[in-house]
Amino acid sequence: MKRYFAAFAVMGALLVTPVHAADSYITDSEFTAPVFEVAHLGFTTQHGRFDKASGKVMIDFAAKTGSVDFTVYTGSLDMGREPWTKHLSDEGLFNVKKFPTMVFKSAKLVFDGNKVVAAEGDFTMLGVTKPLKVTVNGFKCGSNPVTKKSMCAGDVTATVKRSDFGLTKYIPAVSDEVKISVPVEAYKN
Repeated sequence: MKRYFAAFAVMGALLVTPVHAADSYITDSEFTAPVFEVAHLGFTTQHGRFDKASGKVMIDFAAKTGSVDFTVYTGSLDMGREPWTKHLSDEGLFNVKKFPTMVFKSAKLVFDGNKVVAAEGDFTMLGVTKPLKVTVNGFKCGSNPVTKKSMCAGDVTATVKRSDFGLTKYIPAVSDEVKISVPVEAYKN
């Protein structure tokens, strides 16, 4: 009888032991728009953006772990002028018909205390996948003052060499180095 009691006591303790669970967040497409900048002809910095992106972030604050699955839809490219947008959408550049998405996947979030400061993962563009570490600035979680929904947000930045992904057209007239910035707002799912 004592053995049964001991077994029930152990099972009961396991049931009340806290288990770390990751919270799921879905990016808000209205406020999560990737932008990029690249030096042009050695004279100016050109800026572009993608108007459609989606993503899911899992964060376990207690265990200091998490993951990111973020997709950018290349057909939503906007350079501010239609001819410039069309040119960058063509084959040899973003080739949006053949490669309709760019994807960043990470299984490693980097924390400083309770704040996410980076994510390490893989970035896929033009069918080529390479490791990429992104920096997260201003990470904050709380309640949206308008909707009262629980959210986390931050500004994500990275720099890539476009030639690493086969996007070599016009180098060096157009810089090989491209800076990427993504303001990310994500709501708890």
